[in-house]
Amino acid sequence: MIGRPDCESPEAAVAQSLLRRTVLTACVALGALFAACSSTPRMSDADKYALYDAHAGEAVDHFRYFGSINGWTPLGDSALAVWTRPSEAWLLDLAGPCQDLAFTNAIGLTSSMSRVNARFDKVLVRNRGSISIPCHIRQIRALDVKAVRAAERQNAADAPPMDQPSDSGT
Repeated sequence: MIGRPDCESPEAAVAQSLLRRTVLTACVALGALFAACSSTPRMSDADKYALYDAHAGEAVDHFRYFGSINGWTPLGDSALAVWTRPSEAWLLDLAGPCQDLAFTNAIGLTSSMSRVNARFDKVLVRNRGSISIPCHIRQIRALDVKAVRAAERQNAADAPPMDQPSDSGT
């Protein structure tokens, strides 16, 4: 005989109550995490690009590349910083908007003879599928990595707390 849903055993009722409390606790924890993330000051893409642009040198034709990227930072949809070593980075301005650049987990670079060349090579954005979207590199500039890191630390220290009113506009 099939029992009615309202005739649960005591063990099932305890398990269901425990499950409800676990789900509720997880929801509260996620809510607190999202609230903390939203109150952390974050630079806009334009501000971030301006910071990197201010610490970039003159345009170069190419840089040496041995097949591995140490890190990268999207700077909007048409530029990114690529670290080839912890102390060596390049500002890559792209020929136009690069689809999914801000959201991808991985990128690649084309190169020839261990060099990435402006106006010839591409940034490959790895999307969710197996297709890599090529984005042409318009310009390459060396970054002063120490100056970029110092400016980022300074911006983080200067940011007003999100729960305090701003002085701007008064």
